[in-house]
Amino acid sequence: MKVLSLKGNALQERVKEENLERRTVAWKSLSSNSIELTDFPSMSEEELRNLTIGVYQLKLARSYTHEHLAEDGEYVIMVNDGTAGLLRARIQSRHTSSKTYLLWIDYSPAVINGWYCQCKAGARVVGTCAHVAAVIWYIGYARHVGTVRGVRNLSEYLEDAANVPIIVDVSSEGDSDPKE
Repeated sequence: MKVLSLKGNALQERVKEENLERRTVAWKSLSSNSIELTDFPSMSEEELRNLTIGVYQLKLARSYTHEHLAEDGEYVIMVNDGTAGLLRARIQSRHTSSKTYLLWIDYSPAVINGWYCQCKAGARVVGTCAHVAAVIWYIGYARHVGTVRGVRNLSEYLEDAANVPIIVDVSSEGDSDPKE
């Protein structure tokens, strides 16, 4: 971690040198033309924790993914036919609804080589921002598991809060006094 902290973000420099944030024609959405990302490394939860340096970004990754995979969410992952091993994604900020960030992930079939996001924390090389973690979590883990689990969508109860279901905590069922 000490060695990494002294290095600059090589992918950030590449994005700026090759003007990758401005070139939009070469990037094609994964959802269009049934493009598949077969060479992205499959990752375990432990590998993800090592990459993100903790669990906070992974907790946010689940909610970002759930939000962006919804019908009205904008979760755009793109690949460039001319640049192998590099993907680009557009992800909405969770703080400001009108703000979106572009991010890039450099990868090989076995490892994530680097990442860069336009958010405030996106250029760091020790750990990832939540945006990068969300894309890596979805492509490298969740799509192989087959579900985006661990996220409850309570937006359907916004209209009428009286319809919120009562959640029973099964871990404390046997702890109560039978006289109560």
